[in-house]
Amino acid sequence: VDGGGQDVFVHYSAIQGNGYKSLEEGQSVSFEVVQGPKGPQADAVNAN
Repeated sequence: VDGGGQDVFVHYSAIQGNGYKSLEEGQSVSFEVVQGPKGPQADAVNAN
């Protein structure tokens, strides 16, 4: 998270787009934070 915020969990099914869904460490993304069963998690994840 930019600005030193806390990390959030992201499930591959939340990554938007077609084909193989993956993210690289340090990759810039945009997302919405939603409350998951175990705490905050990312949803509607888009690679920038």
